[in-house]
Amino acid sequence: MNQLRRRGHWLSVRLVFLAAAVAVSAGAEPPPIISGAARFHPVFAPNGMAATQERHATEAALQVLEEGGNAVDAAVTAAFTLSVTLPRAGALGGGGFMVVHLAEEDRTIAIDYRETAPAAAHRDLFLREDGTADPAKSRFSALAVGVPGNVAGLLHALESYGTIDRGRALAPAITLAEEGFPVSKDLFDSLVIAAPRLFRDPAAREVFYTRFAAPRAIGETLRQPDLAETLRRIADEGAAGYYTGPVAEKTIDFLRERGGIMTLEDLAEYRPVERPTVSGTYRGHTIHSMPPPSSGGVHLLQILKMIEPEDIGGMGFGSARSIHLMAEAMKRAYADRSVHLGDTDFVDVPLSELLDPDYLARCMADFSPRAATPADEISPGNPLHPAEGDNTTHFSIVDAQGNAVSNTYSINFSYGAQMMAPGTGVLLNNTMDDFSAKPGTPNAYGLIGGEKNAVEGGKRMLSSMTPSIVLDSEGAVFLVTGSPGGSRIITTTLQVIVNTVDHGMNIAEATAAPRFHHQWLPDYLRVENGFSPDTLEILRGLGHEIREMDAMGSTQSIQSSGNWWTGASDPRRPDAATLGH
Repeated sequence: MNQLRRRGHWLSVRLVFLAAAVAVSAGAEPPPIISGAARFHPVFAPNGMAATQERHATEAALQVLEEGGNAVDAAVTAAFTLSVTLPRAGALGGGGFMVVHLAEEDRTIAIDYRETAPAAAHRDLFLREDGTADPAKSRFSALAVGVPGNVAGLLHALESYGTIDRGRALAPAITLAEEGFPVSKDLFDSLVIAAPRLFRDPAAREVFYTRFAAPRAIGETLRQPDLAETLRRIADEGAAGYYTGPVAEKTIDFLRERGGIMTLEDLAEYRPVERPTVSGTYRGHTIHSMPPPSSGGVHLLQILKMIEPEDIGGMGFGSARSIHLMAEAMKRAYADRSVHLGDTDFVDVPLSELLDPDYLARCMADFSPRAATPADEISPGNPLHPAEGDNTTHFSIVDAQGNAVSNTYSINFSYGAQMMAPGTGVLLNNTMDDFSAKPGTPNAYGLIGGEKNAVEGGKRMLSSMTPSIVLDSEGAVFLVTGSPGGSRIITTTLQVIVNTVDHGMNIAEATAAPRFHHQWLPDYLRVENGFSPDTLEILRGLGHEIREMDAMGSTQSIQSSGNWWTGASDPRRPDAATLGH
């Protein structure tokens, strides 16, 4: 009965979306500018728009846009605000990727501010004496903490491409940390789940819990004075306020006391890197996404190019034929991920070869529309010789000049390593688990890693984060999207693109449509509730093992619709908001 109710609810949701889409296509005046959380209506705005995982961050970004700031200004403001209001994912102690489209220059760039391994890290860091991988070390010890990149990366973006000063960008975050904000149900629930480990950390316990191990109550004002002081140092001193001086010293003292290997030199020497985007075309659109050390962009493009020869739109959304085709392409891309991807500053990644049309055609040569290919019959390809934390967060920003930012950043697990450096208010990441602790051994998300992603000092760990910007045939922004979700980030982002480009959905429909995922190993097709039982039965008949599991991802997306921006926050997670002006 519950399953029937869910499917009935999905039908009603689609009807609401279709009504909105018809009204706009008929030339009707767009509805009032409302939050994307206001049940399934896309947001319309003529000038700028912000879509983030948390309302305070969206409001802070929108205020910057209304004051005349550009998309980068608003993005950096949102990111620092999320470090206060979305601590499970947006903490200062993490790292991420930003894709920026500069309309006036007709240029799109990628800013890599992913964490790096401390200089003393080595390939056997997370192995036991018997040579097996020790997940506890790579996930919940001081060794799990990579050198954070968030502060340096965000300030680099602001100083290079923004128009406001640091003080303005950090002002909302400082105020919210100092004066506090009401604990939402979503924040409360996340603290309940994290309590078994997070409560053990004295500094985190003081911020988030009562002495009886209960989280701060829903509606209670959460204040973070140590974090406010850290943010104020960053506003006054720039990156030096975080990477040197008292904050750095407190961080390193804490980690060293717990057996960590990070040093003050590791922090002081951290630098973000600008890289060319990985780009390609799909049905007349240009896709710009993140290059390595993200695997997201290359595998997003691989899958799109593998399915492009087929008429996905003609197959219909949610049909067994379209899901089967896309799942088979997903398998082949994730198999490549297990061998070919790593930090290009340390290893050779054959990007052009991985995206070569002839290579991708060879990858799909054994595809059968009548049967699933078992994972053990799919090997990583050889393009040179023919023959993720669920608790990541994504936001999208556009401005009136046509500039756009797609940003995904993370501390990996919910609340990262679930440790806070005393006196800083900063939760620390556990992204070292994204390295291959032992090549061929799955990480926490079941992803197989290879030699190219082995642990090495100074190296950036592989990621699935896929911040993406899609341009139309004239080079204007068509879609800005991305998602959290660990290994499912790539396929979630893929499906938003396919839903808009192939199935003609508006952004609200494309966001809420049920999703599926295959990552080669383990060999099963994961689906959300909402697909027809008949479709699932056909897929089983083709040889797919189907597992209906929890919802996937939390996309924050903005799409161009004529002279308007339309946006939607994913209904899968609460508290998100899309606002425009």
